[in-house]
Amino acid sequence: MHVSRRQLFRYAAVGGVAVGLGATGRSVAAADPGLGTIVDYAAGVPSAAAIAAAGHVGAIRYVSDRRPGAEWMTGKPMTAAEASALTGEGLQVVSCYQFGKGATADWRGGYDAGVTHATRGLELHTAAGGPANRPIYAAIDDNPTAAEFASMIGPYLLGWHSVVGRENTGVYANGPTITLAAAAGLGSWYWQHNWGTPKGFVHPAAHLHQIEIDKRRIEGVGIDVNTVLKADYGQWSLAADVVTPEPDTSVPTTPVGDPAARPDLASTLIRTLEAFS
Repeated sequence: MHVSRRQLFRYAAVGGVAVGLGATGRSVAAADPGLGTIVDYAAGVPSAAAIAAAGHVGAIRYVSDRRPGAEWMTGKPMTAAEASALTGEGLQVVSCYQFGKGATADWRGGYDAGVTHATRGLELHTAAGGPANRPIYAAIDDNPTAAEFASMIGPYLLGWHSVVGRENTGVYANGPTITLAAAAGLGSWYWQHNWGTPKGFVHPAAHLHQIEIDKRRIEGVGIDVNTVLKADYGQWSLAADVVTPEPDTSVPTTPVGDPAARPDLASTLIRTLEAFS
């Protein structure tokens, strides 16, 4: 998807406003202590019984392949057997996706990468037993600039929309990026990490908040800990209770892969960001 220099500057300007709101609002989402914590992990697969014994209510698991050079990530992707063991123990299961990282981050490929990664994520989510109407959190595991959001992240998330729908697109990102995504109508589920997030800030739109990275182990496997902020955070168990939302008319319905879709997608992102400004 082509983004002109004028559009890029417009995105960046709006992004600066949104990031400023995220940095100065200091909003703190009140976490219900009864909602508990869920873990995420990639270096192995601790048993469901051990996760429950450690006091967590579930796991957010990768429906993505191991990237080259990361063979140590033996916990990717989640399998149907693992998911069954978690649910059999009474634990919640949530899906997330991340293949690349840093210079090879998935979002750096823009719209086309969004389509490719969402397609693969949906395949693995389904293979593991994931319901059709539950989200997959796409990772923005960075502290991106407003210009990067405008030129790459926004189009990348629109690629996810085209495959799984906005209603099933989750976003793992820092507070300022969640502010931008929510303002632009990108994604419907948000999982906050703290890299680039002002200290003490918890985004009011966040469903989950990653509060600890690789400081604990369960059966020798390093885990990250996440606070649950909302009763429905995309867990599979609520699939039967979900009411399918009305079609999102702000997102073009041109078939995926049709070059004619790209100008429409660009216009969508422009309109949503201009409305916010």
